[in-house]
Amino acid sequence: MLSSDTPVPLALLIVSLAVTVIVALRYLLTSGLFALATGKMRPGLYRGKAAQIRREVRWSLLSAGIYGAPAGIVLWGWNHHGWTLLTADWSALPLWYHPLSVLIYLFVQDTCFYWSHRWMHRPKWFRIAHAVHHDSRPPTAWTAMSFHPIEAVTGAVVVPVLVFLVPIHVGMLGLVLTIATVMGVTNHMGWEMFPRWLVHSPLGHWLITASHHERHHEEYRCNYGLYFRLWDRLCGTDKGLSKRIVAEAGHGAPVASG
Repeated sequence: MLSSDTPVPLALLIVSLAVTVIVALRYLLTSGLFALATGKMRPGLYRGKAAQIRREVRWSLLSAGIYGAPAGIVLWGWNHHGWTLLTADWSALPLWYHPLSVLIYLFVQDTCFYWSHRWMHRPKWFRIAHAVHHDSRPPTAWTAMSFHPIEAVTGAVVVPVLVFLVPIHVGMLGLVLTIATVMGVTNHMGWEMFPRWLVHSPLGHWLITASHHERHHEEYRCNYGLYFRLWDRLCGTDKGLSKRIVAEAGHGAPVASG
């Protein structure tokens, strides 16, 4: 606990560093667990990628600081000054609103990611920043946060801004961050962990999993979404699933995205 006498600049530095450590540990634990799962489920998939994985971890730990600093500042402001529309009281918001708040946060994240991601694929910005992420060919479970600092900023500011605009319980915010972490890792790990009945179902045709995102890493100019395929479908950038991952998952012929 920080004392009320702690100078504000020092308090902000301490809390930013603390949240950065939490983000970094969350990344290392989640990516590490799914990398271990990959070794069990797809032996040899990451063979020969030690240098790539070391590079991914370095960029990801830098990204952890960029994600951690604004989150820490906002957390401090909420705790000490009541900033934001966060609440720790379940009864402060209607019961029906709690799951809706999660969907709102995921939709806004997805929308911001889609458009910033398309922007990052413009030649200038791809060369300056996004090429770092696409240096992972193919991606691994360690790729999820492997961003150039410019790209990391575009993702790091979304939730800290949202908590000033959209009420949410801290528990539901924790769920949003958990979904973001797990989906970020599993969409990059190079194989499909979800069953055929979901991936090729009507619901699956609107959700992004590794089968869908891998095709982005194969062809670059398509499949830009984060969680949902809505914007890709509306904007004509959805090119369906990766044939390699679909085949390796034993899902049969890939289903068209139209």
